[in-house]
Amino acid sequence: MTQHNALIVRGGWDGHHPVAATEMFLPFLAAHDYAVQIEESPEIYADAERMARFDLIVQSVTMSEISGDQVAGLRAAVAAGTGLTGWHGGIADSFRASADYLQLIGGQFATHPGKPPADRVDGAQENNYLDYTVEMTPLGREHPITTGLADFDLCTEQYWVLHDDLIDVLATTTHPAPDWEPWHRPITSPAVWTRLWGAGRLCVSTAGHSPEVLADPNVRTIIERGMLWVTRTA
Repeated sequence: MTQHNALIVRGGWDGHHPVAATEMFLPFLAAHDYAVQIEESPEIYADAERMARFDLIVQSVTMSEISGDQVAGLRAAVAAGTGLTGWHGGIADSFRASADYLQLIGGQFATHPGKPPADRVDGAQENNYLDYTVEMTPLGREHPITTGLADFDLCTEQYWVLHDDLIDVLATTTHPAPDWEPWHRPITSPAVWTRLWGAGRLCVSTAGHSPEVLADPNVRTIIERGMLWVTRTA
């Protein structure tokens, strides 16, 4: 088995448990012969010499900031063949102020609609936990990351994603139009997507708010297969 070098970059908002979440996948990476380096900030992205060593980047950084040289380094590494993957806000809501980062990822968290106002408790994360279905697309039913997986249900944050058409959507989720919300028809958002960027590959799963969600067999399978699929190939 060929050894690969993986970089885990984590941090940002503690509500997404960046340490506990990423460490859930360390045994999987070790079992697949990845040598793993962990960084607690995106500073390493600006170091081109170090970045060139990695075949895989797993990012879990929510609502943080990235400098111009750091995002340029990340984009260059992916374009040169380093794979990039992550889940939920750790990749789809990482650096809101960086247009170059948003273009690289291809999809950005906009909101997660909540329960009926009468059912909400002030300040509770559970206000945004909804029952919803992740539905495979025709591409998703054939893609190595999601092949063999059926549509599945979750009760967690349902991401509404702004996106472009350079992404390849493997799974979607549909937001209803309840009478307490201002939109007038159901909205379908990508729930799992891939993207080609130069010689590199990306994979994003919007599910993954907490370790409990990441432990769901479907979510975990998608993330683990995504790590393998994006990894630099010869």
